[in-house]
Amino acid sequence: MQYDILVIGSGPGGYVAAIRAAQLGKKVALVEKAEAGGVCLNWGCIPTKALLKSAQVYRHCLEAAQYGLQLEGTVTPDLAAIVKRSRTVAETMSKGIQFLLKKNAIDLIQGFGRIVAPHTVEVEGVQYEAEHIILATGARPREMAFMPIDGERILSSKEALLLDKLPTSMIVVGSGAIGSELAWFYAALGVKVTIVEYLPRLMPLEDEEVSKTMERAFRKLRATVLTATTVKAVRVVEEHCEVEIEGKKGVETLTADVVLSAVGIAANIEGIGLEEAGVKTERGKVVVDDYYRTSVEGIYAIGDIIPTPALAHVASAEAICCVEAICGLNPAKIDYSTIPSCIFTSPEVASVGLTEQQAQEKGIAYKAGRFPFTASGKATAAGERDGFVKLLFDEQERLIGAHMVGGSVTEMLCEPTLAKQLGVTAHQIARTIHAHPSMNEAMMEAAEAALGCAVHL
Repeated sequence: MQYDILVIGSGPGGYVAAIRAAQLGKKVALVEKAEAGGVCLNWGCIPTKALLKSAQVYRHCLEAAQYGLQLEGTVTPDLAAIVKRSRTVAETMSKGIQFLLKKNAIDLIQGFGRIVAPHTVEVEGVQYEAEHIILATGARPREMAFMPIDGERILSSKEALLLDKLPTSMIVVGSGAIGSELAWFYAALGVKVTIVEYLPRLMPLEDEEVSKTMERAFRKLRATVLTATTVKAVRVVEEHCEVEIEGKKGVETLTADVVLSAVGIAANIEGIGLEEAGVKTERGKVVVDDYYRTSVEGIYAIGDIIPTPALAHVASAEAICCVEAICGLNPAKIDYSTIPSCIFTSPEVASVGLTEQQAQEKGIAYKAGRFPFTASGKATAAGERDGFVKLLFDEQERLIGAHMVGGSVTEMLCEPTLAKQLGVTAHQIARTIHAHPSMNEAMMEAAEAALGCAVHL
């Protein structure tokens, strides 16, 4: 069958590309080897947030007395029921994607797709022709030789979403978004968690002050945080794991029931016909231009398989830009300096733009305005006083970075993201009336602090 656009992979890059192409009048097919919605919807963003919500509710129950509530009996987490709920959430969303594909008259082709000739994709022995082919095959957990994943004692993030009973102890290797969220989930449910991070601080891509705040938050949960620590070997010994590490105390051996490997992801570029088609790759990623064209005419790539931030919302933005370019709409190039990032621990972490350290390294003069949630009426009333909002402004007082840690800060991130994209100034943010009482007032207060006119500090 002949298509205008054929997309391989139905994650947040692939299904968005397919739907946008159909909206623009193209005949579209979408190839998927597993569940509609890809890893993000089925095994990443969505089920993880469902798990985290259950853990948050559990923590609220334990802390009910702080809110003047007395609970009778014992509140205990039922991990099997928590996991079942998360799977139901993921399945519901996957069905939603299937509905959207059907609504937009997109052919969903089940199976593994690979390029076999110019403008030709083969799926389970059947060949399909397309004028344009978009690769959106996503990524998988990276596996390290010293930490071979067996799915039982040494887990990837996928297995960590499916445990049916709580381990007594867990070692999490890596403290990026995946490692930190799952570490928080299990620590919040009472598991003895140790986080091992190779770099000098927790959540190493975040602002240094955010990292320090989150280290304290994990320690409040009685989790152990080991930074500047190398994992040398992981071994399964009978009913537990032994993890040999080297850190500030030299070489040590830690033990735990299970180990979670959260050391990043690897792009799914093997076996999809790139070499045969002549598509250029570098360092395990597909090389593309500003509109996601590969080195071969008619073949495009988006999402985790190209060297841009491996985030679901980035893949979706790339999908729209790519398809609109194919259709001649001349879309604006994506500004990768304005990509929002969220980590859904408690407190939450949210950021966009430059950190203070990055601004210093680039020699950019800046002013920082900071507002702690201890001074927020809404945060105090909600019992969520940990954290702060920090805004960075350049010499023209334009926003260049925002870094937040606290309750609901991921929901607050759109304001500074839009502000940075539009070149909004500290004065404009400070003089925009923010609703009171709200967590979002902290944005206005931080801008006022940068201008030296804060009235609540």
